[in-house]
Amino acid sequence: MIIYGSVVSPFVRKLLGYLGEKGIDFELKGVGIGDPDPGFRAASPLSKMPAMDDDGFMLADSSAIIHYLEAKHPKPEMIPSDPQERGQVIWWEEFGDTVFAACSGKMFFNRIVAPKFLGREGDLAAAALAESEELPKLLAYLEDAIPASGFLVGDRLTLADLAVASPLINLRHCGAGIDPEAYPKIAAWSGGILSRASMAPWIAKEERLIAKVLETS
Repeated sequence: MIIYGSVVSPFVRKLLGYLGEKGIDFELKGVGIGDPDPGFRAASPLSKMPAMDDDGFMLADSSAIIHYLEAKHPKPEMIPSDPQERGQVIWWEEFGDTVFAACSGKMFFNRIVAPKFLGREGDLAAAALAESEELPKLLAYLEDAIPASGFLVGDRLTLADLAVASPLINLRHCGAGIDPEAYPKIAAWSGGILSRASMAPWIAKEERLIAKVLETS
């Protein structure tokens, strides 16, 4: 199975963590924004990442890929079969993908991607507004919602944890990491998730990449 994407994408990061937790073998083929790679274009008609080629079956979008793989490889269970827990996991994935990642994306894209990867100015005002107005509300909600178990749903690791923790790395890249004094529950929870063997090596790889880009640009 081939996965197309960049390790700096929160959606690719979520998928890589999921694949690691499931023990599914894959090859990561690195692609960038608008990449002309024919395999990537075939798997992702809208050029969105990640995309997948599973022995000829092609699919794009991290959620679509994960739900496909969960049906194909049901154990260990990352999307619970219990109706209430499943609903909670779907909500948290939605929160991570469309709310949290959108906020972190305004900061990461405008401060890192646009100037360092695309060679053009980012909208620094939009990034500052996201950090000052949007982010504190989201972090306050998450801080209050994290259970004592240290997992978002069902007292065990699920897709919810991977989806919500993933955008935190993009925040860290652009100087907006979690303050453990202000958000102790988020700091402890995310530290445990992001240090897992399924995610830590990929995060280390992208941190080296970002550091190199910042040094040479």
